Amino acid sequence: MRRDISSNILKLNVIIALRWFMLIMPVIVLFYAENGLSMREVFILEVIFSITIVLFEVPSGYFADVFGRRLSIIIGCVGWFLGWLIYSFSYNFSTFLFGELILGIGYSFISGADSALMYDTLVQVKKEKEYKKIEGRLLAIENFSEGIASIVGGFLAIISLRTPLYFQTVIAFFCIATAITLIEPKRYINKSFRLDFKSIKKIVKYSLHEQTEIKWLIIYSALVSASTLTMLWLTQPYLKEVGLQLSLFGIVWALFQFSVGIFSIYAYKFVSIFGRKKTLISLILLSSLGYIMLSFFRNLWTISFIFLFYFVRGVNEPISKDYVNRLVPSNIRATILSVKNSVAKLMFSIIGPIVGWVSDMYSLKVALIFSGMIFLFLGSISLLFLHKHKAL
Repeated sequence: MRRDISSNILKLNVIIALRWFMLIMPVIVLFYAENGLSMREVFILEVIFSITIVLFEVPSGYFADVFGRRLSIIIGCVGWFLGWLIYSFSYNFSTFLFGELILGIGYSFISGADSALMYDTLVQVKKEKEYKKIEGRLLAIENFSEGIASIVGGFLAIISLRTPLYFQTVIAFFCIATAITLIEPKRYINKSFRLDFKSIKKIVKYSLHEQTEIKWLIIYSALVSASTLTMLWLTQPYLKEVGLQLSLFGIVWALFQFSVGIFSIYAYKFVSIFGRKKTLISLILLSSLGYIMLSFFRNLWTISFIFLFYFVRGVNEPISKDYVNRLVPSNIRATILSVKNSVAKLMFSIIGPIVGWVSDMYSLKVALIFSGMIFLFLGSISLLFLHKHKAL
């Protein structure tokens, strides 16, 4: 049984690789334009996707805790496939919107359940101490996959802008086939939590109110995630402003994805060298420094500063998830990881549009400075509370 259950690790690697092989991403804005969408409508689609994840993240995590992580991942993969299938045959805003809703629901059912299934698998085979290393490798696979897909998708787009979507849909189908072969690991039930729908409120209260260490870890990790995600949407305007040739955008984007993959692989070593306290503190400091440096230096060589954000992204997820997993009981692990993901999405949904407004009203430089200061301020407050509750 131990050998069989350990196969989950390889299967989750495959699911991650297939799910993040995003062939359409290098040309998705061009694809929208070809189908008559304005930039306003493009941003509406992205907001709808984020809101869908926020609404379904915790309920889907609770579903995974009650009915099984394997079933939740299968449902998520089916949603992921159907969403891209809808996209493949969509030609207007309303059908794209429907596709985004399905993709968001599918994403939510996988998110949290995959990490929880991975951790419980490692517990069952007595290798839970390797979680940071394996989680880092999963994040590396995710970003290597996306990087390679950026290059391949660009070539497929030469045939037509819709061609990458057809291949994307086929790849998503193989996610379902792999998910079906997963094995549900044993879970260790904490009897103080009843497995009914009302428990969602109790678990959210547990993670964001009763357990201060978990609460501030979630808030801090979410701020770090929001800081890197906000920069994601400012990257292309920055590349354009410093004069990078459009033909090089895809290659540079792929390099960013490859770098976060490398950083995530060695995240556990970074923690072992510098310790948890210094590592956690460095994340928001490096992110804020990146914003400030990019705002004051604006040349082609300053593109290298963007790699700071990908370093932070690569390190943040493995160590924050490992920290949360060590603090929470098995039977509510997926739900709390989903709470963590929801808080990050919610913070980005609030801060991101404000940064975008600052950029439109003033300039990209002002938006970068504003982002650096706001994340440094909020991150410092979170660190103070983590220190107060001896979580560092």
